[in-house]
Amino acid sequence: MPNGADTHCPYCALQCAMTLTPAGPSVAGTAAAPAPTAEPAKPEVPLEVSGRDFPTNRGGLCRKGWTSASLLHHNGRVTEPMLKGSDGVHQPISWDQALMLITAAVKDTQQQYGNDAVGVFGGGGLTNEKAYMLGKFARLALRTSRIDYNGRFCMSSAAAAGNRAFGVDRGLPFPVADLDTASVILMLGSNVAETMPPFVQHLQGARDAGGLIVVDPRRSATAAFTSDGGGLHLQPTPGTDLALLLGISHVVVHEGLADAEYIAANTSGYAAVVRSLSSFWPERVQTITGVPANLIRDTARRLAQGARDGGSYILSGRGVEQHVDGTDTATAAINLSLLLGLPGSARSGYGTLTGQGNGQGGREHGQKADQLPGYRKITDPAARTHVAKVWGIDESLIPGPGLPAVELLKSLGKPDGVRCLFVHGANVAVSAPDTNAVIQGLRSLDFLVVCDFFMSETAAEADLVLPVTQWAEEEGTLTNLEGRVIRRRRALTPPPGVRSELWLMARLAELLEAPSTFSDDPETVFEELRLASAGGLADYSGIDYAMLDRGEAAYWPYPVGSTGTPRLFTDGFALADGRAVMVPVTPSKRAVRSFADDSLALATGRLLEHYQSGAQTRRVSELLASQPQARLLIHPGTAASRGIADGDYATVTNERGEVLCRAELSTTVRPDTVFLPFHFPGQENANRLTEAATDPISGMPEFKTSRVWVRKAAATSPALPTSSPAMAGLPVHVKEAS
Repeated sequence: MPNGADTHCPYCALQCAMTLTPAGPSVAGTAAAPAPTAEPAKPEVPLEVSGRDFPTNRGGLCRKGWTSASLLHHNGRVTEPMLKGSDGVHQPISWDQALMLITAAVKDTQQQYGNDAVGVFGGGGLTNEKAYMLGKFARLALRTSRIDYNGRFCMSSAAAAGNRAFGVDRGLPFPVADLDTASVILMLGSNVAETMPPFVQHLQGARDAGGLIVVDPRRSATAAFTSDGGGLHLQPTPGTDLALLLGISHVVVHEGLADAEYIAANTSGYAAVVRSLSSFWPERVQTITGVPANLIRDTARRLAQGARDGGSYILSGRGVEQHVDGTDTATAAINLSLLLGLPGSARSGYGTLTGQGNGQGGREHGQKADQLPGYRKITDPAARTHVAKVWGIDESLIPGPGLPAVELLKSLGKPDGVRCLFVHGANVAVSAPDTNAVIQGLRSLDFLVVCDFFMSETAAEADLVLPVTQWAEEEGTLTNLEGRVIRRRRALTPPPGVRSELWLMARLAELLEAPSTFSDDPETVFEELRLASAGGLADYSGIDYAMLDRGEAAYWPYPVGSTGTPRLFTDGFALADGRAVMVPVTPSKRAVRSFADDSLALATGRLLEHYQSGAQTRRVSELLASQPQARLLIHPGTAASRGIADGDYATVTNERGEVLCRAELSTTVRPDTVFLPFHFPGQENANRLTEAATDPISGMPEFKTSRVWVRKAAATSPALPTSSPAMAGLPVHVKEAS
């Protein structure tokens, strides 16, 4: 067994560095399920976590990182393939049986309904090797175009806007440490104090200078850093971020704050953007957003002053992007940054904060519906030719573009849709919009295969659950929010029945008589990824395991013979003429709609203690004890008008579903808004209420602004089994037959 390793946290894209060392003898095995009212058994931790110095975290970790090793020998771990019987109960079977069942299901489904009746749903937490191989596996072994991933719910709008304006999408086109010297930082819709706490240290310089500006309808933990002279908090009506950005840009243009020399030398489209800003003067924008006109002017002036003197950065997050106009909102932020001359500057810049652990690398190498490795478009003949040569196949064997995530999920079980689905690294029964409809779709499938290390809510719906390796049990690479490729190192031998997804895909490719080769060795896969990405926007061809193991910094694009690219745009943009494109945008009628009667705007987001769907963090006793259930943040005045007291149960409803949870009275939310975390399943699942409407460019769902009605619940003590502490230790999920 390995004796520990230098690696990185399994959670967010900050990818904090840590060292795992043996903590002494461990006792493996699966404990019996605790009684419903019992505290979960606390498994012995086989490895100790210590923070390691690295530019993103400088030795610090958040509480999720510190407790991450507790899941490695958790008594709820799935360690054998589990087949659901006719009684709805999952029972163990052998790997040989599992592989035969999958092979038969794929062949039968495609013979009856066609190749695209088999689909794949991937994840932004998969290593680069697994994400790359999943795209290849779907297209060559399964022969389907129907593949997409949960990053469509995360970075797709920012990516679409970046590609449109700059010709390339890299979350931060500069090292995160560059932020340390900034005097002004505009944070748009990101609560980093809770989502990636070690990041906050990079905001301290701007805060000390009084230049931290946070845009958030909620007075979040990050917004609180603007108090005591730290900066400004702009609190717009939910869904009006685009109008706010246009108002700030209007001030920049009409007060002569724009960098005319930079614009003339580095951009196109300026005149059209200026015309589009003419009707967004601050007083009008105040009526749309609720943000005072003087704060809009102050923000524009501070950004311009910082760009001239000490450095200004504009950073966006999911709060402004997870909307049906998310691409246009991100574009408005880019336009503002270009007006100020920030991208490519030595001391300023624009970037977006990637969320998932490999949210950057996961969207570069082929698990998106429209993409081939190296961030190549699947419709580009030259890209298809290049990748086909690397794979040793005829180009005609590569299918065309598939369906983006929301459309893929909508197709489940439909006559012309997906009938057999593979899910890797995602928990769509909790994380997808309109989850009631998604769960119905999962249940209508002919065969559902879920690869996971716990019996997640999606796995509970599966016909077959396959146990796969966790982060500390595997080798590979990830790409963090800076575009820096890093190494994941194995520190622990996985349980005997657990397999790597690379192994699984290699075995199934053989059984399905796929063309090309499929290795189960991560370094071999990475060597192929290097070749497949060569010449693409996300070129990894000059990176190898040896250099990463030596600790060398590797920022893509990193062609063979280069030293990588820590800072993009210093010599121009990735478009034919080298100029960035400024695109005029304007709010849609839907985006600025107001909710009538007594309805409220529902915003969703994260808590410090939990991550994504909570399938992992809800199994960590310390984290669950701190945040055991979803709580609805509601303004005291709004609650009083509905007869809701602090701690009362409330129902939150709309045409898509109902949520039942406790109310928490808080002045951090606007009176017209309520906030729910999205980490909880069942009757506390916020995504029962979110809409599967999508951005027409990126396919991003409308997560952040849903119309809801809130009432005091009739029941005073409903059972909440899906988020009770007891669920954290359950070794096998028992589900009624459907």
